Amino acid sequence: MNYFDAIILGLVQGLTEFLPVSSSGHLVLVEHLLGAKSSGVTFELLVHLGTLLAVLIYFRKQIIAMIKSLFDSTMVEQRKLVLFLIIGTIPAVIIALAFEHAIESAFDSPALTSVMLLVTGVMLLLTGLAPKKEKKLTWLNTLIIGIGQAMAIFPGISRSGSTISFGLFSGVKATTAAEFSFLLSIPAITGAIIFKAKEIAGLDTSLLGHYLVGTVMSFLSGLLAVYLLLSIIRKGKFQYFGIYCLLVGAFGLLYFL
Repeated sequence: MNYFDAIILGLVQGLTEFLPVSSSGHLVLVEHLLGAKSSGVTFELLVHLGTLLAVLIYFRKQIIAMIKSLFDSTMVEQRKLVLFLIIGTIPAVIIALAFEHAIESAFDSPALTSVMLLVTGVMLLLTGLAPKKEKKLTWLNTLIIGIGQAMAIFPGISRSGSTISFGLFSGVKATTAAEFSFLLSIPAITGAIIFKAKEIAGLDTSLLGHYLVGTVMSFLSGLLAVYLLLSIIRKGKFQYFGIYCLLVGAFGLLYFL
């Protein structure tokens, strides 16, 4: 890996983490196209750290309010949101622990990643048929959204795409589903970093500069992507990302097969 690779991969991670096109899927495909050796899951976790910082900054007021609610019983809505984030995180934890080795091996298969991008594309297009309702978050629909996040552990399935889609299918308002999806990324990414802390600690120190550049780029582009996706959702054009995923998935299959 060189600095150019780190910049490109960081940009790809940041833009695609929150846009519904699968950041992990794009990283797998772009790494193979560039021929960049990035220490696999370790590099992905580090650039995910950049996008984690982006969402922490964007939602800093909501996050501070949730933390305060843990010590203030009058902040009922904020306490509910904390509970919903816990419920939404449970499915991903179960899948990650049950299929750890299968998940890691999937990152070495650009063909499988391409198939999963096709799945994401179909899912996003189907959101055009979702009921136009504005339900509030409940323990049931946040669990459903959490199941969508669990699916996205495999590269090619978009985390934001699946969580927002599952939210729409369960009748949650589009902007509410998107904001909850962003918040749900916080425990997911934090947990993954902690779970793989040993691997991160053992990374190649000669590549620290490259990893730092990638992380900074993912932070900046990730912050941009949050603003961009919320704007697109408000305009009702979320499902159009499905066409893009179908095209990228088809290209990947043709190229890598």
